[in-house]
Amino acid sequence: MIYYSPYKMQAVPNCAITEAVFAGLVPERAALIDGLTGQVMTGADLVAATQSFAGGLRDRGIGVGDVVALMSPNCPAFAVIFHGTLWAGATLTTANPSYTAKELHHQLNDSGARLLCVPQAFADLAREAVAGTKVTEILLMDDAAMDAFAGAPVTAQVPVDLINGIAVLPYSSGTTGLPKGVMLSHANLVANLLQGGTLLALPKGSVTLAILPFFHIYGMMVLMNTYLWAGGTLVTLPRFDLEVSLRLIAQHRMEKLLVVPPLVLALAKHPMVDAHDLSSLRQLMSAAAPMGVELSEACAARLGCEVMQGYGMTEASPITHLTPPGVSRAGSVGQTAPMTQSRVVDAETGTDMPVGEAGEVWVKGPQVMLGYLNNPEATARTVTPDGWLRTGDLGRIDEDGYLWILDRVKELIKVKGFQVAPAELEAILIAHPEIADCAVIGAPDDEAGERPMAFVVRRAGTAISEDGVKAVLTGQVASYKQLLAVRFVETIPKTASGKILRRQLRVQLAEN
Repeated sequence: MIYYSPYKMQAVPNCAITEAVFAGLVPERAALIDGLTGQVMTGADLVAATQSFAGGLRDRGIGVGDVVALMSPNCPAFAVIFHGTLWAGATLTTANPSYTAKELHHQLNDSGARLLCVPQAFADLAREAVAGTKVTEILLMDDAAMDAFAGAPVTAQVPVDLINGIAVLPYSSGTTGLPKGVMLSHANLVANLLQGGTLLALPKGSVTLAILPFFHIYGMMVLMNTYLWAGGTLVTLPRFDLEVSLRLIAQHRMEKLLVVPPLVLALAKHPMVDAHDLSSLRQLMSAAAPMGVELSEACAARLGCEVMQGYGMTEASPITHLTPPGVSRAGSVGQTAPMTQSRVVDAETGTDMPVGEAGEVWVKGPQVMLGYLNNPEATARTVTPDGWLRTGDLGRIDEDGYLWILDRVKELIKVKGFQVAPAELEAILIAHPEIADCAVIGAPDDEAGERPMAFVVRRAGTAISEDGVKAVLTGQVASYKQLLAVRFVETIPKTASGKILRRQLRVQLAEN
C-alpha cells in the first residue's frame, strides 16, 4: 500500500543548493535583518559576502572533500558561512550552539572538520573542543574577523558531485543511538527546497521571524533556505525571547511563522500576546515535535489564523509531509510531499497496514539521505536496500492521504524539537560508581513537549540522591539534555536479549 502525493511541482533543477537559492534572491531587497541591531543584508550583499567567504576558503586550500564546522546562534553571518562553504565546493557540518566542548569535540572528530566558525562568545569552548581534531583554524564571526578572512570573490559555483557528494552534514540520532552525521547531497537539498516551497506557497517577498535554529535541519532548510529562495526576508534572533518576538512580528506585519509546539503554546496562552498587534498573522506551521489538536485549535482561535503541522526528519532533508494553506486538518501533519511516497508498515514484519491502521511510517523520495557518515550498519538499519527510509514513528494514513503521528517507535526524546538519545545519557550515568543500572525515557512537559527522566537502580550499599544523579550530567551534556526527574527502582525491565523495555517504564510513569 503506497501513498503518492496529490501535489505536483516543477522539475528539480540540476544545480547546487546555493545556485538554487541565489536564483530566487531579490538583489535590492533585504534578505536578512538582525532583529536585535536592525542591520540589513540585501540579496546583493549576501551574494557578495558568500563569494568572498568562498574566496577565503580557497586561499586556505579548503574545497571539495573538506569539511567546515559552524556552531552559532541565528545571525546573518550564518547564511554567509553556510552558502560560502557550499559555493566553494566544501561540506558544512552544523553544531548545536548549546553543546559542551565534549559534544562539539565528538562532532569535529567524526566529521573531520578543518575549520571551525563560532561567535566570539564561544572562543574558549571552541579552543577546548578542537584539541586532538583536524581543525587547524578557528574563525570568530565578528565583522572584523569575517572581513579579514574574506578572499577575492569566487564568482561561480565550484563544480561538485550533485548526486553523491556531501553538501551538508547535520548530526542526528536517527531512530536511536548516539548522534551520527547525516550525509545530504546538493540533489537532496534542492529537491526538498522545491518540495517544501511548493507546499508552503510563500508569496514573493514574505517576511518572517527566524527563531528556529539554523543549525537544525528544520531551521536550515524550511526556514532559512526556503525563504531566501522565495525572495523573502528573515528577521533573525539569536535566541527566543517572547516579548522581542511579538514586537518584531507586529513591526514587520508578518503573515506566516514557522514554529515549534512550545511557541504555539506561548501564543495560545501567554498574557503578553494581548499587548501586541498580531492581526497580520495568517498561518503558523509547526513541526519538529508532535502537537495535540487542543493546542492547535486554541492557538488558531486566539490569533484568528490557520495553525497547521508538517512532518519530516533530518534524514529526509527534512520534509516528507505537509499541506498547502487552507486544507490542513488539526492534529494531522499533512499529506505526502511532491515526488515522495509513503507507506505504513508493521515494524516487525514490514507488511503494509490497511488504510487507517497504525504502523511504522516509511518514506521514499529524492530527499532521502545518502546515509550516515562512517556508519554503514546504522545506515542499513534505517534505509532499506530499495530506498525506503524507516522513520521510527508510529502513524496512520487516512482515506484522504493525511498522516497522523500517534507515537514513537524509536527511542529518541524530543525536547523543544531537539533530539536526545537515551543511550547517550545512560552511558554517562552508568559509569558513576553508585549507579548499578539505569534507563532514560521522555517525561511529558507542558513547555518542552517532553524532557529526559531517569529510572535508576542504586548500587548496593550506596545512597545517591536525585540531585546527585542529576549532577552526574552537569557539564557533560547540553542543557536541554539534563534530567527533569529521577525515580529509584529495584530493577530496569528488559527483554531476554537485554534491551530496555521503555514502554513499560512509560506505563509506570503514567500510573504514578
